Amino acid sequence: MSPVSHREGMQIYNQLRVLRAERGLSRVALAKLVEVHPQTIGAIERGNYFPSLDLAFRLSEVFGLPVEAIFNRKPFTPLSAQLYNKEERS
Repeated sequence: MSPVSHREGMQIYNQLRVLRAERGLSRVALAKLVEVHPQTIGAIERGNYFPSLDLAFRLSEVFGLPVEAIFNRKPFTPLSAQLYNKEERS
């Protein structure tokens, strides 16, 4: 494993799989855009590998989002929960 691999208690959550699906990108296509191996994208999505700051910025540029919209120390709220909660409040 890389020195930026998973450390206990220091999980980094990400939205890569969701963002790829929204944009119709395969792991291979995203990997080409950010110049890494497709297995790297899979490892990041599974939480087995933490990207370098440089790679996080490259992913941010591809998706047009700030880094913290893609990566966070806290789990992201599932989109279905966000939509469901909004409907309940209406």
